[in-house]
Amino acid sequence: MALQNIFKSAHPIIGVVHLLPLPTSPRWGGSLKTVIDRAEQEAAALAAGGVDGLIIENFFDAPFAKDQVDPVVVSAMSLIVQRIMTLVPLPVGINVLRNDAKSAMAIATCVGAQFIRVNVLTGVMATDQGLIEGQAHQLLRYRRELGSDVKILADVLVKHARPLGSPNLTTAVQETIERGLADGIILSGWATGSPPSFEDLELAINAAKGVPVFIGSGASWENIPQLIQAANGVIVASSLKRGGAVENRVDPIRVSRFVEAMRRSVANRESSVTSSKSSVALGSESSL
Repeated sequence: MALQNIFKSAHPIIGVVHLLPLPTSPRWGGSLKTVIDRAEQEAAALAAGGVDGLIIENFFDAPFAKDQVDPVVVSAMSLIVQRIMTLVPLPVGINVLRNDAKSAMAIATCVGAQFIRVNVLTGVMATDQGLIEGQAHQLLRYRRELGSDVKILADVLVKHARPLGSPNLTTAVQETIERGLADGIILSGWATGSPPSFEDLELAINAAKGVPVFIGSGASWENIPQLIQAANGVIVASSLKRGGAVENRVDPIRVSRFVEAMRRSVANRESSVTSSKSSVALGSESSL
């Protein structure tokens, strides 16, 4: 997955649009227009702040179905995603929670979105929805049947879950890529708003062998300078909300602050790498 084939940046920042409760969810408010208006406002705020892409998810539909969502959720998300794509000229991804990857793939293919997020692509995870089994074989065959080029970003040892058994992180990353055929890897902390450790990110990026690794939770303008040193990109949500609270609206000032911190960190890293290469080259020349 060449990131620059989808995003304009080699180190993309993907902002999350958390949809208000959709029809049939326990907290559905009865107005799809309200959901659409909020989603459009948040997408516009993220785009104005400088993110490189968006991912849209039915976050406030909790408690989630562990696999297939109601057809009305697919219909509503298709409509909302299409509206956002008309409004904001950014690459868009879809996550149908908790783990309805086939619906996400169907929506993305029909509306022309570029990628999906899959919480459990391979293995078995114990979650608050029960045991969720990865269905990579079904999803990859379905993508082929659709003739789709939608990319799959897959969580490894996803948040709000525990693996059955004790898999090694390196092995889990390798199997998600080599056996699950993920196009990119996502590494999160233990829950929403919790970041992965720098050490785990290093293990993941070494195991991925060039397949992109994304920070999937807990990134903020304070910790992104360190975390991005061991990742290719970031998916960010809570820290861009007013007061850093996930239930609040996106704060454009927080978005800009995060983007600035991320861009500066990447630029500094690339400058350091260039300087190191120049020093090595000069050293080689002086020894001739």
